[in-house]
Amino acid sequence: MPIEIAPSILSANFSRLAADAKAALDGGGTLLHVDVMDGHFVPNITIGPLVVSSLRKAFPGVILDCHLMIENPDNFIPAFAEAGASWISVHQETCLHLHRTLQLVESYGCKPGVVINPATPVHMLDEVLDIVHHVLVMSVNPGFGGQKFIPAALQKVKTLVEVRESLGQLFRIEVDGGVAMDTVGDVVRAGAELLVAGNAIFGKGDISENTRKLLQAARSATLTHA
Repeated sequence: MPIEIAPSILSANFSRLAADAKAALDGGGTLLHVDVMDGHFVPNITIGPLVVSSLRKAFPGVILDCHLMIENPDNFIPAFAEAGASWISVHQETCLHLHRTLQLVESYGCKPGVVINPATPVHMLDEVLDIVHHVLVMSVNPGFGGQKFIPAALQKVKTLVEVRESLGQLFRIEVDGGVAMDTVGDVVRAGAELLVAGNAIFGKGDISENTRKLLQAARSATLTHA
């Protein structure tokens, strides 16, 4: 599967959000990752459907990858879908009825994804892997950008690759947290294809160039792995 960079707008300058997002897309980003936090499931509050709606107006054809780090996601999935989300991922840890929640995402015309925190075993997802579009492996504890990559996430990615191959499934594997020039090679070699990057893209320097360099490093790792 192709390697894709998903710029995480949480690290962008919100006073010029559209311009920063465009610069990341111009540099090779192919979707925008939107971190939604409620201050309950994670210790931070970020953005809601109104920002997603604004992004959709600014970028009509771009995939908006909405990562719901929130309690009771079923209550908010309709609003994010109607705001223009393309993909909606929910945390295994917040869903009492995970299968039903993923079906709800799909019923609104969005691609369903499931997320696991660093302390959650991969095999907690075994019963829903046949209905998800992507699995997002958190390589930091969710809640804040700019955290250090947790190396144990690499084994989770490798396990997901093995499970996907053994079952003949097609879900994609996404990694979020600490993805930067010094970690992206390991992440790609482990088997991830969707790479969420925030601080590495928006933190400092030229946004487009940062994105290009990260994508180039990811693709080089793919060639080395092959």
